[in-house]
Amino acid sequence: MIAKLKWILIAWLLASIPLGVLLLEGSIRIYPPFRKLPDPKLAGTLGADWREVKIFARDGITLRGWLVHPREPNGKGAILLHGVADTRTGIAARGRMLADAGYTVLLPDSRGHGASEGDIVTFGIREADDVHRWADWFNATEHPVKLFGMGSSMGAAILLQSIEDDGRFQAVVAECGFADFHDVAYDRLSSRMRLNRWLGRGLLTSAVETGLAYGRLRYGVNWNDASPVRAIAHTRVPVLLIHGDDDQNIPSIHSERLHAADPAGSELWIVHGAGHVTIAKVAGDAFRRRVLAWFQR
Repeated sequence: MIAKLKWILIAWLLASIPLGVLLLEGSIRIYPPFRKLPDPKLAGTLGADWREVKIFARDGITLRGWLVHPREPNGKGAILLHGVADTRTGIAARGRMLADAGYTVLLPDSRGHGASEGDIVTFGIREADDVHRWADWFNATEHPVKLFGMGSSMGAAILLQSIEDDGRFQAVVAECGFADFHDVAYDRLSSRMRLNRWLGRGLLTSAVETGLAYGRLRYGVNWNDASPVRAIAHTRVPVLLIHGDDDQNIPSIHSERLHAADPAGSELWIVHGAGHVTIAKVAGDAFRRRVLAWFQR
């Protein structure tokens, strides 16, 4: 029996090598057949007018987005960031909400998504500087009296990493973000395999760690450095953390960890019965009121 278990363990460890590679590659690339493109018809419904804009990232790739002007401007601006495998279209409803309240809104496609260039997704390691460049461009071209940020899922994690020791934003809202990439990798895989959090961590250790090691060797990127929880502990920007307690994609414990890292500068709102990025649907108008009040404060 012991010999049989030994061979099962050896087989699992050997299988973890290609499995880890496949898991990482599947996480950091949005392959063409699955890559969505933003719908320009939607942009025309968000405010008084809009235009396509672009900037260049530090590594030379082109990043694209929509700039939407409100019908009744209040002089303030907001940058909105979408989730993984999505585009600016996925956060357009939040953009419309802010444009209706008078904000000039920028909705960029993250690198490797939508109409923006880029081969791999680094979940904030490179994207944080992309946000800095978007913010600098926004301030230079639109001259808002104040600039705010809002992100959903991966966009929330990127936004939080962009405000580490940085004061471009007056305040931000992070909806259903993760605390660090290492932990959320285990959580998402465990959820997909219908394993509880701790059993999944035990069974998937060899595959996840092999994938992360492969990423460091293949791309020179340490995905363990994608750590919003580290960033939020080193920011003076006020952060509203929003999460659903029924989120099966990124458990609400991630926002709880983020709040614990910055209890004085952040506020946590856990919405009962809400899943992943379904806060606006479940909470209704309370979501709009809470976000606008946070920015107003």
